[in-house]
Amino acid sequence: MSFLKDISCEYIMDSLADGVFTVDLDWNITFFNRAASAITKVSRAEALGRKCWEVFRSSICDGSCSLKAALADGESRGNRSIFFVRPDGTKVPISISAAPLRDRKGRIVGGVESFRDLSALRLMQKKLDGLYRVEDIVSRSPAFQRILGILPQIAGSGATVLVLGESGTGKELVARAIHNLSARAGKPFVAVNCGALPENLLESELFGHKAGAFTDAKRDKPGRFQAADGGTLFLDEIGDMPLPLQVKILRALQEKIVEPLGAVKGQPVDVRVIAATNRDLEDMVARQTFRSDLFYRLNVVRLALPPLRERPEDVPLLAQHFISRQNALTGKEVAGLSDEVLRLLMRHPFPGNVRELENIIEYAFILCPGGLIQREHLPDKLARPAEGAASAQDAQIHTALSAFVGGPLADIKRQAVEQALARHGGRVMAACRELKISKDTLRRIVRTPSGEQGA
Repeated sequence: MSFLKDISCEYIMDSLADGVFTVDLDWNITFFNRAASAITKVSRAEALGRKCWEVFRSSICDGSCSLKAALADGESRGNRSIFFVRPDGTKVPISISAAPLRDRKGRIVGGVESFRDLSALRLMQKKLDGLYRVEDIVSRSPAFQRILGILPQIAGSGATVLVLGESGTGKELVARAIHNLSARAGKPFVAVNCGALPENLLESELFGHKAGAFTDAKRDKPGRFQAADGGTLFLDEIGDMPLPLQVKILRALQEKIVEPLGAVKGQPVDVRVIAATNRDLEDMVARQTFRSDLFYRLNVVRLALPPLRERPEDVPLLAQHFISRQNALTGKEVAGLSDEVLRLLMRHPFPGNVRELENIIEYAFILCPGGLIQREHLPDKLARPAEGAASAQDAQIHTALSAFVGGPLADIKRQAVEQALARHGGRVMAACRELKISKDTLRRIVRTPSGEQGA
């Protein structure tokens, strides 16, 4: 064990995957390891000497601090789940443990706290539970912000909602947010894609069937309406529903009764319906391919989600949101997008909308080892755009970026540089090679104050 004498405690702490920091009795941070910097997005130099609540801004800094309790009674506190707020406003869930620090005579001289990022775990839980709320919908678009602003009132009304928008705009995410903001939040949220099943199977799927109703119907099976009883039923792609089934949907909405296949009487259900489609239902009504009475029954509250090409200001924000999600899932340390990649994405028309952007970021993560996502990490179609496509949109791109580049983008660049320097032990040229930027550019980024445009 003598070799341990030659290894500093700081080196050992920096090798840990968990964040670790220490404070003195005045709550000034005296140590901040590399993982703490990576999780908080605050460099060691920025953290040292500051009060711990100035760095973390956590959910327990208002008086229920675990570290304060540990110092008060001289005992450790372990495995408490909280969240803190990063400098960019992102809430990060963490698990913390706190303990007093003692000198050789046993006197308490400060405290130590370790913490673990729970973002990946929470993300997997959300995917399993479907618990997406308004704060999970990322947008700076004024049109989308207006929708988000009225979602709580819509959720509380209990009215039927019709969500319109192209594929990939987030219709189901909005539907889940409405459900989770409503009084039905503790009840089931059941989603059905009306265009994914043939008519005979869709009817059984929605309304259920009795034993013997058709071949292979050996026992009673409840439908999605019954499964959603007390909660919310999301009918996606309602425009693809066959006309005969539209009559049964209308009866279920009006009378709150469903009739399983083979049943002699209906069954009462208490279900809120949220429908969605990427088709023009009013035109379908005019062409008599969609029932007008059902359309007006569904169209109590209408939400039209704008496509991504009409809200380019959301591209940088959404991209960074997906990068943070992929970092949590993969364990990588991708800091953001290079300027070139950001402009390529801003020029892209996104026929697949937000879903397409998410897939692009996921693809880039396969090729990008860390640092900034570069042009070569993008799918070929994006990396080599058609000639002349850039100039027509440059003015719109410049306008959309003007509010983003000065603040969030400059912060992202500076954080990327600081993290690269930390990974390479302060070696400037090694960090430049990783980020593929010049030494002068790196220095300008580090010198740029928050809120001003970087290089």
